[in-house]
Amino acid sequence: MSGPDCCTTVTALSNLVYIFAFAFTSLACFAGLFRARRISDRDTRVGMMGLLAGSGAWAGAHTAVLLLPGFQLKNGAYLVGLVFGFSTVWAWLYFTSAYTGRSYHHESTFRRAGLATYLIVVAIKLTNPFHHGYYTAELVDDGFTHLVIQQGIVHWTVTGLSYALASIGLFMLFEQFAESEHDTRIVAALASLTAVPVVLDIAAYSIPELVNIIHAPFGVAAFAIGTLFLYQERFLAVHFSADIDDAVVFLDDDDRIRDFNDAAVRIVPGLDGRRGDPIDRVAPLADALGAERTVLDFRVGNETRHFLVTKSDFSLGQTGYGRMLVLTDVTRIERQRRELKRHNEQLEDLAVGIRHELRNTLQIVSGNVEAAQQYVHSDPDTAASALSTASSTTDQMRDIIGDLSMLAEYSQTVEEIEPVAFRETVEAAWDRADTDGLQLAIEGDGAIEADESRFEELLYRAFVFAGAVDGSSVTVTLDGGELVFETDGDRPATTSAETFFEFEESVPTAEAGMALPSFRTLARAHGWTPTFDAKYESGIRIVVEGVVAHSAEAVAS
Repeated sequence: MSGPDCCTTVTALSNLVYIFAFAFTSLACFAGLFRARRISDRDTRVGMMGLLAGSGAWAGAHTAVLLLPGFQLKNGAYLVGLVFGFSTVWAWLYFTSAYTGRSYHHESTFRRAGLATYLIVVAIKLTNPFHHGYYTAELVDDGFTHLVIQQGIVHWTVTGLSYALASIGLFMLFEQFAESEHDTRIVAALASLTAVPVVLDIAAYSIPELVNIIHAPFGVAAFAIGTLFLYQERFLAVHFSADIDDAVVFLDDDDRIRDFNDAAVRIVPGLDGRRGDPIDRVAPLADALGAERTVLDFRVGNETRHFLVTKSDFSLGQTGYGRMLVLTDVTRIERQRRELKRHNEQLEDLAVGIRHELRNTLQIVSGNVEAAQQYVHSDPDTAASALSTASSTTDQMRDIIGDLSMLAEYSQTVEEIEPVAFRETVEAAWDRADTDGLQLAIEGDGAIEADESRFEELLYRAFVFAGAVDGSSVTVTLDGGELVFETDGDRPATTSAETFFEFEESVPTAEAGMALPSFRTLARAHGWTPTFDAKYESGIRIVVEGVVAHSAEAVAS
């Protein structure tokens, strides 16, 4: 095949490809109208349907230009395409304004200016056969008959105006994407497709395989159809959450994760990469489904923050209805609420302590004084023993009063903390305690954010308790965010994890006194949570959660 014949064949094949491409684009746009009708927001729906209808008619007109015989029919179809093509600019602006929550599409000034501009440009296009300022056309037969278009200065002026207006819509979209904190790379790529045909338009002047015809219908249709059929849920998610500054997670009507924004990923562990999974696979959020409003705790950075999780239903286009979980940071209010609750519980503990400890001690003193009075003449030795017991009990009462005073003082929330050396503080508390017969093992190293004096007092109370329950060894372990105490002493027979630290329950032996209630108070004052491990069978195990540990170098710095 000679050079000219080969070129003619390639051009004819290219023309055939264009026919199928424009015809498919036109059919896809008109088919998309049925799906677009299901968009719940009226203005967004109108804008999308206008975009699809205009793009479909534009692509259909281009198909007619390539198929129809004769100059007049081809030229007429080309003019019709220009009219519909310019309409897509205004449908695009209407859609982007509605989608991004703006009101430009309702303002009469913009509507009148847009209509006037559209009618003027349409009039120039339709009268082109008389002035030829927009384009000139001729029918060429070089292997197949086709229309060759030479664009005029008016065309490039209108094209510049069109792309300037379209860029306004793109700006509104990308601003929405930036504010939504979603992973918007996919929808941003779809929006960017509207500008790709410009490259094809320019390339068509130098590449003979490309037909010199406006390629814009491809880009507009790709955006509209891609939005409707491929990523409508993602696009709607951006639309719903753009005005929400909080973390947002979208669920479908089967409670599967449809989407989430970047703020949610930063807060909820295990959320990233879970699109399409049931929400119960993300343990923290599964807890939020049982109530309309609940507060969840998440570790963000180096602190625990509290988030109010609220749920609301919304329409998810053709896929039915979904739910939106919004996580609002309520750390300050929740901390105040929990602090007030802790203080109320602390007052109740003090009341119980006074009633339990002092009442028992006073009963012992009163009983022994009565016995001394009874036997002072008949049995002086018994009377003396009773008075001795009463005297030692009063000494014990002074210790109890001291403990209660300490409890009242140290129960206040710790305001200032610093890295406290772990091993050194454990050893200091060990030296204070009466630890005859006990052996100490320390596992872990580094520092704990705490008030040094209160942390040492907490450790001291743990060692006092271990000695009172006849333990032979104590192990103190620092493991990440947990501080663990273990002793092989006598295990309480009936004490549950819920009541282990209560005044009435925390005395496996009488000598244990107020050790555990004080231990709990000192832990809570730091914001830590002490729990009794009821499943531990080798003695007694207490786990303190919520501690913040650092390397040993933090103490020196």
